[in-house]
Amino acid sequence: MNAETAILAALAIPFAGALLIALAGRIDPNLRETATMITAAALIWVVWGLTPEVFAGGRPAVSLVEIVPGIEIAFRVEPLGMLFAALASGLWIVNSLYSIGYMRGNREQHQTRFYALFAVALGATMGIAFSANLLTLFLFYEILTLSTYPLVAHKGDQKTVGSARVYLGMLLATSIGLFLPAVIWTYLIAGTGDFVQGGILEGKLEGPLVGLLLGLFVYGVGKAAVMPVHRWLPAAMVAPTPVSALLHAVAVVKAGVFTITKVIVYVFGIDFLFAQPSSSWLLYAAAFTVIAASVVALRQSNLKRLLAYSTVAQLSYVVMAAAILKPLAEIGAAIHMVAHAFGKITLFFAAGAIYTAAKKTELPELRGIGRRMPWTMTAFTIGALSMIGVPPTGGFVSKWYILAGAFEADNYVAIATIIASTALNAAYFLPIVYMAWFAREDEKTAVQHGEAPFAAVLALTITAALTVGFFFLNGPALELERQVVSGVGS
Repeated sequence: MNAETAILAALAIPFAGALLIALAGRIDPNLRETATMITAAALIWVVWGLTPEVFAGGRPAVSLVEIVPGIEIAFRVEPLGMLFAALASGLWIVNSLYSIGYMRGNREQHQTRFYALFAVALGATMGIAFSANLLTLFLFYEILTLSTYPLVAHKGDQKTVGSARVYLGMLLATSIGLFLPAVIWTYLIAGTGDFVQGGILEGKLEGPLVGLLLGLFVYGVGKAAVMPVHRWLPAAMVAPTPVSALLHAVAVVKAGVFTITKVIVYVFGIDFLFAQPSSSWLLYAAAFTVIAASVVALRQSNLKRLLAYSTVAQLSYVVMAAAILKPLAEIGAAIHMVAHAFGKITLFFAAGAIYTAAKKTELPELRGIGRRMPWTMTAFTIGALSMIGVPPTGGFVSKWYILAGAFEADNYVAIATIIASTALNAAYFLPIVYMAWFAREDEKTAVQHGEAPFAAVLALTITAALTVGFFFLNGPALELERQVVSGVGS
Protein backbone atom coordinates (compact mmCIF):
# COMPACT_ATOMS: atom_id res chain seq x y z
CA MET A 1 0.00 0.00 0.00
CA ASN A 2 1.12 3.58 -0.56
CA ALA A 3 2.01 5.87 2.33
CA GLU A 4 -1.27 7.81 2.30
CA THR A 5 -3.27 4.59 2.53
CA ALA A 6 -0.97 3.37 5.31
CA ILE A 7 -1.66 6.50 7.38
CA LEU A 8 -5.42 5.97 7.10
CA ALA A 9 -4.99 2.26 7.86
CA ALA A 10 -2.95 3.05 11.00
CA LEU A 11 -5.84 5.21 12.20
CA ALA A 12 -8.58 2.75 11.21
CA ILE A 13 -7.09 -0.54 12.41
CA PRO A 14 -7.36 0.11 16.17
CA PHE A 15 -10.95 1.39 15.92
CA ALA A 16 -11.98 -1.51 13.68
CA GLY A 17 -10.13 -3.84 16.04
CA ALA A 18 -12.13 -2.47 18.98
CA LEU A 19 -15.36 -3.43 17.23
CA LEU A 20 -13.97 -6.86 16.34
CA ILE A 21 -12.84 -7.43 19.94
CA ALA A 22 -16.28 -6.46 21.26
CA LEU A 23 -17.98 -8.92 18.91
CA ALA A 24 -15.50 -11.71 19.61
CA GLY A 25 -15.94 -11.23 23.35
CA ARG A 26 -19.56 -12.28 23.04
CA ILE A 27 -18.48 -15.59 21.57
CA ASP A 28 -15.32 -16.76 23.36
CA PRO A 29 -12.54 -15.20 25.50
CA ASN A 30 -9.84 -16.93 23.47
CA LEU A 31 -11.28 -15.49 20.26
CA ARG A 32 -11.39 -12.02 21.88
CA GLU A 33 -7.75 -12.18 22.86
CA THR A 34 -6.79 -13.54 19.45
CA ALA A 35 -8.55 -10.54 17.88
CA THR A 36 -6.60 -8.25 20.22
CA MET A 37 -3.25 -9.73 19.23
CA ILE A 38 -4.08 -9.74 15.51
CA THR A 39 -5.16 -6.08 15.67
CA ALA A 40 -1.97 -5.11 17.50
CA ALA A 41 0.18 -7.04 15.01
CA ALA A 42 -1.59 -5.43 12.05
CA LEU A 43 -0.97 -1.97 13.51
CA ILE A 44 2.75 -2.68 13.91
CA TRP A 45 2.97 -3.92 10.33
CA VAL A 46 1.32 -0.78 8.94
CA VAL A 47 3.03 1.80 11.20
CA TRP A 48 6.51 0.36 10.95
CA GLY A 49 6.05 0.09 7.18
CA LEU A 50 6.09 3.90 7.04
CA THR A 51 9.57 4.21 8.54
CA PRO A 52 11.66 3.67 5.35
CA GLU A 53 10.02 6.63 3.61
CA VAL A 54 10.46 8.89 6.66
CA PHE A 55 14.12 7.85 7.01
CA ALA A 56 14.58 8.75 3.36
CA GLY A 57 13.28 12.27 4.01
CA GLY A 58 9.69 11.72 2.91
CA ARG A 59 6.83 13.32 4.80
CA PRO A 60 3.69 11.50 3.64
CA ALA A 61 0.46 13.35 4.34
CA VAL A 62 -3.27 13.00 3.89
CA SER A 63 -6.20 15.38 4.48
CA LEU A 64 -9.37 13.84 5.88
CA VAL A 65 -11.84 16.73 5.86
CA GLU A 66 -11.71 20.53 5.62
CA ILE A 67 -13.96 22.01 8.31
CA VAL A 68 -13.67 25.60 7.08
CA PRO A 69 -11.19 27.04 4.59
CA GLY A 70 -7.70 26.68 6.01
CA ILE A 71 -8.77 24.52 8.97
CA GLU A 72 -8.82 20.79 8.38
CA ILE A 73 -8.41 17.43 10.02
CA ALA A 74 -5.21 16.22 8.42
CA PHE A 75 -2.28 13.91 9.08
CA ARG A 76 1.40 14.11 8.23
CA VAL A 77 4.17 11.74 9.24
CA GLU A 78 7.31 13.51 10.43
CA PRO A 79 10.23 12.03 12.42
CA LEU A 80 9.04 12.88 15.94
CA GLY A 81 5.56 11.50 15.28
CA MET A 82 7.01 8.47 13.53
CA LEU A 83 9.06 7.64 16.62
CA PHE A 84 6.03 8.02 18.91
CA ALA A 85 3.77 5.93 16.69
CA ALA A 86 6.38 3.18 16.29
CA LEU A 87 6.92 3.11 20.06
CA ALA A 88 3.21 2.99 20.98
CA SER A 89 2.29 0.38 18.38
CA GLY A 90 5.26 -1.79 19.31
CA LEU A 91 4.49 -1.75 23.01
CA TRP A 92 0.75 -2.35 22.51
CA ILE A 93 1.28 -5.94 21.43
CA VAL A 94 3.55 -6.60 24.44
CA ASN A 95 1.04 -4.95 26.77
CA SER A 96 -1.73 -7.06 25.25
CA LEU A 97 0.28 -10.21 25.91
CA TYR A 98 0.83 -9.10 29.50
CA SER A 99 -2.86 -8.24 29.89
CA ILE A 100 -3.89 -11.78 29.03
CA GLY A 101 -1.86 -13.15 31.94
CA TYR A 102 -2.84 -10.36 34.34
CA MET A 103 -6.57 -10.16 33.60
CA ARG A 104 -7.03 -13.92 33.72
CA GLY A 105 -4.73 -14.40 36.69
CA ASN A 106 -6.74 -11.87 38.73
CA ARG A 107 -10.12 -12.96 37.32
CA GLU A 108 -10.94 -9.37 36.40
CA GLN A 109 -14.47 -8.44 35.32
CA HIS A 110 -15.44 -6.70 32.07
CA GLN A 111 -12.43 -7.97 30.16
CA THR A 112 -14.04 -7.46 26.75
CA ARG A 113 -14.65 -3.78 27.51
CA PHE A 114 -11.07 -3.52 28.73
CA TYR A 115 -9.51 -4.86 25.51
CA ALA A 116 -11.88 -2.88 23.25
CA LEU A 117 -11.19 0.46 24.98
CA PHE A 118 -7.48 -0.28 24.93
CA ALA A 119 -7.73 -0.48 21.13
CA VAL A 120 -9.65 2.82 20.97
CA ALA A 121 -6.93 4.46 23.08
CA LEU A 122 -4.28 3.25 20.64
CA GLY A 123 -6.30 4.61 17.73
CA ALA A 124 -6.35 8.00 19.44
CA THR A 125 -2.61 7.75 20.02
CA MET A 126 -2.01 7.17 16.31
CA GLY A 127 -4.08 10.28 15.58
CA ILE A 128 -1.97 12.33 17.98
CA ALA A 129 1.29 10.99 16.55
CA PHE A 130 0.38 11.68 12.93
CA SER A 131 -1.52 14.95 13.42
CA ALA A 132 -0.60 17.59 10.85
CA ASN A 133 -1.99 20.52 12.80
CA LEU A 134 -3.10 21.65 16.24
CA LEU A 135 -6.82 21.03 15.68
CA THR A 136 -6.28 17.40 14.71
CA LEU A 137 -3.97 16.88 17.65
CA PHE A 138 -6.48 18.44 20.06
CA LEU A 139 -9.36 16.26 18.86
CA PHE A 140 -7.46 13.00 19.24
CA TYR A 141 -5.99 14.19 22.55
CA GLU A 142 -9.56 14.46 23.87
CA ILE A 143 -10.54 11.06 22.44
CA LEU A 144 -7.59 9.56 24.32
CA THR A 145 -8.77 11.12 27.59
CA LEU A 146 -12.36 9.93 27.17
CA SER A 147 -11.42 6.40 26.09
CA THR A 148 -9.08 5.85 29.03
CA TYR A 149 -11.50 7.08 31.71
CA PRO A 150 -13.47 3.78 31.79
CA LEU A 151 -10.15 1.91 31.95
CA VAL A 152 -9.09 3.87 35.02
CA ALA A 153 -12.54 3.30 36.57
CA HIS A 154 -12.42 -0.41 35.61
CA LYS A 155 -12.90 -1.89 39.11
CA GLY A 156 -16.08 0.10 39.60
CA ASP A 157 -15.99 0.53 43.37
CA GLN A 158 -16.60 3.93 44.98
CA LYS A 159 -12.93 4.72 45.63
CA THR A 160 -11.91 3.78 42.10
CA VAL A 161 -14.67 5.80 40.46
CA GLY A 162 -13.81 8.81 42.63
CA SER A 163 -10.15 8.64 41.59
CA ALA A 164 -11.16 8.17 37.96
CA ARG A 165 -13.25 11.35 38.17
CA VAL A 166 -10.16 13.23 39.37
CA TYR A 167 -8.34 11.82 36.33
CA LEU A 168 -11.06 12.85 33.90
CA GLY A 169 -11.82 16.18 35.55
CA MET A 170 -8.23 17.43 35.63
CA LEU A 171 -7.43 16.39 32.08
CA LEU A 172 -10.62 17.85 30.60
CA ALA A 173 -10.38 21.05 32.65
CA THR A 174 -6.82 21.73 31.53
CA SER A 175 -7.38 20.82 27.89
CA ILE A 176 -10.61 22.78 27.45
CA GLY A 177 -9.63 25.66 29.74
CA LEU A 178 -6.04 26.15 28.56
CA PHE A 179 -5.04 23.93 25.62
CA LEU A 180 -8.02 24.84 23.43
CA PRO A 181 -7.59 28.62 23.96
CA ALA A 182 -3.91 28.19 23.06
CA VAL A 183 -4.88 26.42 19.84
CA ILE A 184 -7.43 29.12 18.93
CA TRP A 185 -4.99 31.93 19.76
CA THR A 186 -2.33 30.33 17.57
CA TYR A 187 -4.70 30.08 14.60
CA LEU A 188 -5.74 33.71 15.05
CA ILE A 189 -2.23 35.19 15.18
CA ALA A 190 -0.44 32.83 12.77
CA GLY A 191 -3.29 32.19 10.33
CA THR A 192 -2.57 28.49 10.54
CA GLY A 193 -2.13 25.69 13.05
CA ASP A 194 0.02 23.50 10.82
CA PHE A 195 3.16 21.92 12.23
CA VAL A 196 6.02 23.43 10.25
CA GLN A 197 9.76 22.89 10.58
CA GLY A 198 11.11 26.03 12.27
CA GLY A 199 7.72 27.05 13.68
CA ILE A 200 4.93 29.39 12.62
CA LEU A 201 5.06 32.17 15.23
CA GLU A 202 8.21 34.09 14.38
CA GLY A 203 7.24 37.68 13.53
CA LYS A 204 3.68 37.05 14.72
CA LEU A 205 4.20 37.18 18.49
CA GLU A 206 6.81 38.68 20.78
CA GLY A 207 7.68 39.65 24.34
CA PRO A 208 5.75 38.36 27.38
CA LEU A 209 2.96 37.04 25.15
CA VAL A 210 5.30 34.29 23.94
CA GLY A 211 5.75 33.07 27.50
CA LEU A 212 2.01 33.30 28.14
CA LEU A 213 1.12 31.24 25.07
CA LEU A 214 3.77 28.70 26.01
CA GLY A 215 2.22 28.49 29.49
CA LEU A 216 -1.22 27.82 28.04
CA PHE A 217 0.18 24.95 26.02
CA VAL A 218 2.32 23.43 28.78
CA TYR A 219 -0.35 23.49 31.49
CA GLY A 220 -3.14 22.83 29.00
CA VAL A 221 -1.45 19.58 28.09
CA GLY A 222 -2.17 18.09 31.51
CA LYS A 223 -1.02 14.64 30.39
CA ALA A 224 2.58 15.91 30.64
CA ALA A 225 2.00 16.24 34.43
CA VAL A 226 4.11 19.36 34.98
CA MET A 227 3.40 20.45 38.56
CA PRO A 228 0.88 21.47 39.77
CA VAL A 229 -1.09 19.73 36.98
CA HIS A 230 -0.03 16.25 38.07
CA ARG A 231 -2.48 14.99 40.68
CA TRP A 232 -4.48 13.01 38.12
CA LEU A 233 -1.57 10.64 37.61
CA PRO A 234 -1.24 9.23 41.16
CA ALA A 235 -5.06 9.16 41.32
CA ALA A 236 -5.12 6.90 38.26
CA MET A 237 -3.13 4.22 40.06
CA VAL A 238 -6.44 2.63 41.13
CA ALA A 239 -6.56 1.14 37.62
CA PRO A 240 -5.43 -2.43 36.81
CA THR A 241 -1.70 -2.63 36.16
CA PRO A 242 -1.99 -3.03 32.36
CA VAL A 243 -3.87 0.28 32.36
CA SER A 244 -1.15 1.85 34.51
CA ALA A 245 1.34 0.64 31.92
CA LEU A 246 -0.80 2.24 29.19
CA LEU A 247 -0.92 5.49 31.15
CA HIS A 248 2.79 5.61 31.98
CA ALA A 249 4.54 3.98 29.06
CA VAL A 250 2.49 3.41 25.94
CA ALA A 251 0.09 6.28 25.34
CA VAL A 252 -1.22 8.83 27.82
CA VAL A 253 1.76 10.52 29.45
CA LYS A 254 3.81 10.03 26.31
CA ALA A 255 1.08 11.85 24.40
CA GLY A 256 1.57 14.73 26.86
CA VAL A 257 5.32 15.16 26.54
CA PHE A 258 5.15 14.39 22.82
CA THR A 259 2.63 17.22 22.38
CA ILE A 260 4.76 19.73 24.29
CA THR A 261 7.88 18.75 22.36
CA LYS A 262 6.02 18.94 19.04
CA VAL A 263 4.60 22.37 19.88
CA ILE A 264 8.06 23.68 20.83
CA VAL A 265 9.66 22.35 17.65
CA TYR A 266 6.92 22.91 15.06
CA VAL A 267 4.76 25.76 16.42
CA PHE A 268 7.20 28.03 18.28
CA GLY A 269 10.41 26.86 16.61
CA ILE A 270 13.52 26.15 18.67
CA ASP A 271 15.54 29.13 17.44
CA PHE A 272 12.65 31.55 17.91
CA LEU A 273 11.84 30.32 21.40
CA PHE A 274 15.52 30.39 22.43
CA ALA A 275 15.61 34.10 21.62
CA GLN A 276 12.60 34.88 23.82
CA PRO A 277 13.44 35.60 27.50
CA SER A 278 9.79 35.13 28.46
CA SER A 279 10.04 31.41 27.67
CA SER A 280 12.81 30.68 30.19
CA TRP A 281 10.31 29.90 32.99
CA LEU A 282 9.57 26.49 31.46
CA LEU A 283 12.98 25.07 32.31
CA TYR A 284 12.60 26.09 35.96
CA ALA A 285 9.07 24.66 36.18
CA ALA A 286 10.28 21.36 34.72
CA ALA A 287 13.35 21.26 36.99
CA PHE A 288 11.17 21.89 40.04
CA THR A 289 8.81 19.07 38.99
CA VAL A 290 11.72 16.66 38.52
CA ILE A 291 13.11 17.30 42.01
CA ALA A 292 9.81 17.68 43.88
CA ALA A 293 8.27 14.53 42.39
CA SER A 294 11.45 12.57 43.13
CA VAL A 295 11.34 13.69 46.77
CA VAL A 296 7.69 12.66 47.04
CA ALA A 297 8.50 9.27 45.47
CA LEU A 298 11.19 8.80 48.09
CA ARG A 299 8.52 8.97 50.81
CA GLN A 300 6.11 6.41 49.31
CA SER A 301 5.54 2.95 50.79
CA ASN A 302 3.13 1.72 48.10
CA LEU A 303 4.94 0.42 45.03
CA LYS A 304 2.53 1.74 42.37
CA ARG A 305 2.35 5.20 43.97
CA LEU A 306 6.15 5.34 44.05
CA LEU A 307 6.21 4.46 40.35
CA ALA A 308 3.55 7.11 39.67
CA TYR A 309 5.59 9.93 41.22
CA SER A 310 8.68 8.58 39.50
CA THR A 311 6.79 8.99 36.23
CA VAL A 312 5.92 12.61 37.07
CA ALA A 313 9.62 13.29 37.54
CA GLN A 314 10.73 11.39 34.44
CA LEU A 315 8.19 13.19 32.24
CA SER A 316 9.66 16.52 33.22
CA TYR A 317 13.06 15.28 32.10
CA VAL A 318 11.54 15.38 28.60
CA VAL A 319 9.99 18.82 29.14
CA MET A 320 13.21 20.19 30.63
CA ALA A 321 15.26 18.78 27.77
CA ALA A 322 12.91 20.37 25.24
CA ALA A 323 13.13 23.67 27.18
CA ILE A 324 16.94 23.71 26.98
CA LEU A 325 16.38 24.57 23.29
CA LYS A 326 19.58 23.02 21.98
CA PRO A 327 19.79 20.30 19.31
CA LEU A 328 21.40 17.64 21.53
CA ALA A 329 18.85 18.26 24.25
CA GLU A 330 15.94 18.03 21.79
CA ILE A 331 17.30 14.67 20.65
CA GLY A 332 17.59 13.67 24.30
CA ALA A 333 13.94 14.64 24.92
CA ALA A 334 12.73 12.32 22.15
CA ILE A 335 15.08 9.50 23.10
CA HIS A 336 14.00 9.74 26.74
CA MET A 337 10.41 9.08 25.66
CA VAL A 338 11.60 5.73 24.29
CA ALA A 339 13.97 4.86 27.13
CA HIS A 340 11.41 5.78 29.78
CA ALA A 341 8.71 3.79 27.99
CA PHE A 342 10.79 0.60 27.97
CA GLY A 343 11.97 0.98 31.57
CA LYS A 344 8.70 2.15 33.13
CA ILE A 345 6.50 -0.42 31.41
CA THR A 346 8.89 -3.07 32.76
CA LEU A 347 8.53 -1.70 36.28
CA PHE A 348 4.74 -1.66 36.10
CA PHE A 349 4.65 -5.13 34.58
CA ALA A 350 6.78 -6.32 37.49
CA ALA A 351 4.52 -4.60 40.03
CA GLY A 352 1.47 -6.24 38.46
CA ALA A 353 3.16 -9.62 38.38
CA ILE A 354 3.96 -9.33 42.09
CA TYR A 355 0.34 -8.47 42.84
CA THR A 356 -0.97 -11.31 40.68
CA ALA A 357 1.31 -13.95 42.21
CA ALA A 358 1.58 -12.75 45.82
CA LYS A 359 -1.04 -9.98 46.29
CA LYS A 360 1.72 -7.71 47.63
CA THR A 361 1.62 -3.96 47.02
CA GLU A 362 3.65 -2.37 49.84
CA LEU A 363 7.43 -2.01 49.82
CA PRO A 364 8.12 -3.77 53.16
CA GLU A 365 6.31 -6.84 51.79
CA LEU A 366 8.93 -7.26 49.06
CA ARG A 367 11.65 -8.56 51.39
CA GLY A 368 13.25 -11.61 49.79
CA ILE A 369 10.76 -11.76 46.94
CA GLY A 370 13.56 -12.01 44.38
CA ARG A 371 14.16 -15.61 45.42
CA ARG A 372 10.52 -16.52 44.75
CA MET A 373 10.14 -14.43 41.59
CA PRO A 374 13.61 -14.21 40.02
CA TRP A 375 12.43 -13.42 36.48
CA THR A 376 10.14 -10.65 37.65
CA MET A 377 12.67 -9.05 39.97
CA THR A 378 15.47 -9.27 37.42
CA ALA A 379 13.25 -7.31 35.05
CA PHE A 380 12.38 -4.86 37.84
CA THR A 381 16.08 -4.36 38.57
CA ILE A 382 16.80 -3.59 34.91
CA GLY A 383 13.91 -1.12 34.77
CA ALA A 384 15.07 0.57 37.97
CA LEU A 385 18.64 0.91 36.70
CA SER A 386 17.30 2.50 33.51
CA MET A 387 15.33 5.07 35.52
CA ILE A 388 18.53 5.92 37.39
CA GLY A 389 20.48 6.07 34.12
CA VAL A 390 22.98 3.25 34.67
CA PRO A 391 24.61 1.62 31.62
CA PRO A 392 23.92 -0.63 29.83
CA THR A 393 20.28 0.52 29.86
CA GLY A 394 18.35 2.90 27.64
CA GLY A 395 18.04 5.49 30.40
CA PHE A 396 21.78 6.14 30.22
CA VAL A 397 21.56 7.04 26.52
CA SER A 398 18.77 9.60 26.92
CA LYS A 399 20.31 11.19 30.02
CA TRP A 400 23.64 11.43 28.18
CA TYR A 401 22.04 13.49 25.38
CA ILE A 402 20.04 15.67 27.78
CA LEU A 403 23.17 16.35 29.83
CA ALA A 404 25.19 17.03 26.68
CA GLY A 405 22.56 19.54 25.57
CA ALA A 406 22.66 21.20 29.00
CA PHE A 407 26.45 21.58 28.73
CA GLU A 408 26.06 22.86 25.16
CA ALA A 409 23.77 25.61 26.51
CA ASP A 410 25.87 26.19 29.67
CA ASN A 411 22.63 25.55 31.54
CA TYR A 412 23.76 24.83 35.08
CA VAL A 413 20.21 24.55 36.42
CA ALA A 414 19.55 21.62 34.11
CA ILE A 415 22.92 20.05 34.91
CA ALA A 416 22.33 20.30 38.66
CA THR A 417 18.79 18.97 38.28
CA ILE A 418 19.95 15.89 36.39
CA ILE A 419 22.67 15.14 38.93
CA ALA A 420 20.37 15.66 41.94
CA SER A 421 17.46 13.69 40.49
CA THR A 422 19.74 10.81 39.51
CA ALA A 423 20.83 10.57 43.14
CA LEU A 424 17.18 10.67 44.26
CA ASN A 425 16.24 7.98 41.73
CA ALA A 426 18.95 5.77 43.18
CA ALA A 427 17.77 6.57 46.72
CA TYR A 428 14.27 5.20 46.16
CA PHE A 429 14.95 2.39 43.68
CA LEU A 430 18.12 0.75 44.99
CA PRO A 431 16.70 -0.04 48.48
CA ILE A 432 13.86 -1.94 46.78
CA VAL A 433 16.32 -3.91 44.68
CA TYR A 434 18.47 -4.66 47.73
CA MET A 435 15.47 -5.68 49.84
CA ALA A 436 14.10 -7.99 47.14
CA TRP A 437 17.37 -9.83 46.56
CA PHE A 438 19.27 -9.71 49.84
CA ALA A 439 16.83 -9.20 52.72
CA ARG A 440 15.31 -12.17 54.52
CA GLU A 441 11.62 -12.81 53.92
CA ASP A 442 9.37 -12.19 56.91
CA GLU A 443 8.33 -15.70 57.95
CA LYS A 444 5.13 -14.42 59.63
CA THR A 445 3.80 -12.91 56.41
CA ALA A 446 5.43 -15.34 53.96
CA VAL A 447 3.14 -16.66 51.22
CA GLN A 448 3.95 -19.69 49.12
CA HIS A 449 3.99 -18.51 45.54
CA GLY A 450 6.05 -18.51 42.39
CA GLU A 451 6.02 -16.38 39.28
CA ALA A 452 2.94 -14.79 37.72
CA PRO A 453 1.26 -16.48 34.71
CA PHE A 454 3.60 -17.20 31.83
CA ALA A 455 2.16 -14.52 29.49
CA ALA A 456 2.86 -11.80 32.07
CA VAL A 457 6.39 -13.03 32.75
CA LEU A 458 7.13 -13.31 29.03
CA ALA A 459 5.96 -9.74 28.46
CA LEU A 460 8.08 -8.23 31.23
CA THR A 461 11.08 -10.25 30.04
CA ILE A 462 10.63 -8.77 26.54
CA THR A 463 10.43 -5.19 27.82
CA ALA A 464 13.46 -5.71 30.08
CA ALA A 465 15.38 -6.98 27.05
CA LEU A 466 14.25 -3.90 25.09
CA THR A 467 15.50 -1.68 27.93
CA VAL A 468 18.97 -3.17 27.62
CA GLY A 469 18.80 -3.53 23.85
CA PHE A 470 18.09 0.18 23.37
CA PHE A 471 21.47 0.96 24.92
CA PHE A 472 23.17 -0.84 22.05
CA LEU A 473 20.67 -0.43 19.20
CA ASN A 474 19.48 3.16 19.36
CA GLY A 475 20.81 4.29 15.98
CA PRO A 476 17.48 4.38 14.08
CA ALA A 477 15.80 6.47 16.79
CA LEU A 478 18.74 8.87 16.88
CA GLU A 479 18.69 9.21 13.10
CA LEU A 480 14.99 10.10 13.12
CA GLU A 481 15.46 12.77 15.75
CA ARG A 482 18.50 14.26 14.04
CA GLN A 483 16.12 15.01 11.17
CA VAL A 484 13.89 16.93 13.60
CA VAL A 485 16.68 19.30 14.67
CA SER A 486 18.50 19.55 11.35
CA GLY A 487 19.10 23.18 10.53
CA VAL A 488 18.55 24.34 14.11
CA GLY A 489 21.14 26.83 15.32
CA SER A 490 23.54 25.80 18.05
